[in-house]
Amino acid sequence: MRMNGILRGWLRESSKHSRTPSLARLVLIAAPALAAAVVLSACENVAKTTTQPSLVRVIDASYAASALNVVVEGEPLGVNLGLGTITSYGTVAADVAAPIGITAATGGATILTSSGALLTGHQYSVFLTGNGVAPYGYVVSLLADQQIAAAQGHSAFRFLNQAAKTGAVDIYMVPTGATLATSVPIVTNLPVGGTDAYISIPSQAVTLEVTPTGVTTPAYSLSTLTLTGGEVRTVLIVDNQLTSNPAVAVTIASDAGPAN
Repeated sequence: MRMNGILRGWLRESSKHSRTPSLARLVLIAAPALAAAVVLSACENVAKTTTQPSLVRVIDASYAASALNVVVEGEPLGVNLGLGTITSYGTVAADVAAPIGITAATGGATILTSSGALLTGHQYSVFLTGNGVAPYGYVVSLLADQQIAAAQGHSAFRFLNQAAKTGAVDIYMVPTGATLATSVPIVTNLPVGGTDAYISIPSQAVTLEVTPTGVTTPAYSLSTLTLTGGEVRTVLIVDNQLTSNPAVAVTIASDAGPAN
C-alpha cells in the first residue's frame, strides 16, 4: 500500500511538471521536428533544381558527301551517316552552347565544329547540309522540332527541300479517291534549302506527291499514308541519286504523336 502511495505521488508530480515544460525540454522536443523539416526542404530544393535533358537527332542532307559521324555534347548521335538519313532521338544535357562536331566515318580530324542552344525538355534536329567540297563545305543548322502531338483529328507535317538538281517543289497530300489534277498543293514553290514550318492537315488516308513547281506530273509518289490523328512528321526531300524517275527521294521521320 505504501508503495502505491509513493507511485501515485510521483505520477502527480510528473503530471504537474508536464503542464509547464522547461525551455530545455521544448528544445529537445522541437529539435527532431526541425531537423525533419530541414531535410524535407532540402529534398524539395533538389527536386526543383533537377532539369530535364534535351532530345536531339541528326538529319543528314549533305549532298554527295562522304559518310559522317555527328557528336553532340560528347554523345555520338549519328554514326556512318549518308544522304537522306534521319536518326532516332538521343538524350543529351541541356546547354546554351552545346558543342556539335562532324567527322568522317573513316576517322581523322574533326571536319566541322559548331554549337547551338539546347533548352531543357525540348526536341531538336541537327540539320546537316552542303556538299562537303569547298567553297560550300558543310553547314550545320539546329531545328526546333514540334514535340506535342497534333490537334485531335489533324496531322502536322514539316518539309525540308534539299533536292539541288530538282529545284523548287510543290507538295500535295492527295486524299484517297482524288487525283493530283483536282488537288490543291499544301506547299508551293518550296526552294532548295527551304525549311517549311509545320502545316496541319485533316487526318485521313492520303498520298504524298512532290512535283517541280508548277508541274502536275509527280516527281515522287508515296504509297498511301493512313493518318489517324496526332501525327507530327518531318519530311526530307533530296535528289534521287540512281534514277531520274522519280527525280526525288523522300524520308519521313516521326517527331511526335502516333508512330505509325
